[in-house]
Amino acid sequence: MPKPDILVAEDDEVLLSLYDKKFSLNGFSLRKAKDGQEVIRMINEKTPDLLILDLRMPKVDGLQVLREFPKKSRTYPIIVLTNFHDELCKDDALQLGADQYHVKKDMNMKTLIETVKTSLKM
Repeated sequence: MPKPDILVAEDDEVLLSLYDKKFSLNGFSLRKAKDGQEVIRMINEKTPDLLILDLRMPKVDGLQVLREFPKKSRTYPIIVLTNFHDELCKDDALQLGADQYHVKKDMNMKTLIETVKTSLKM
């Protein structure tokens, strides 16, 4: 059985390194994008099984990524994981098609991995 392909859009190098380690240990294949432009390119090259999306990124932000890949035309869930904890930002992301919205400070790695597994029905 192939490893689920997770694309993580995050511009923080420390978090990317942590995600890489933890997801690999839990049997996932992880691709990493450091800006929204790279996310769009990587999705167009190979559709992920799931996208973990930061909202504030260089070049193209996460909301624009959500606009680029509307929920009705994609086959994978998008979990927004951001530092923005205001309701307006959450409402915007969910209206644009995010499947889930979480604030980084409220989410530990164990919970994130369980959330991903649940989203992938594993």
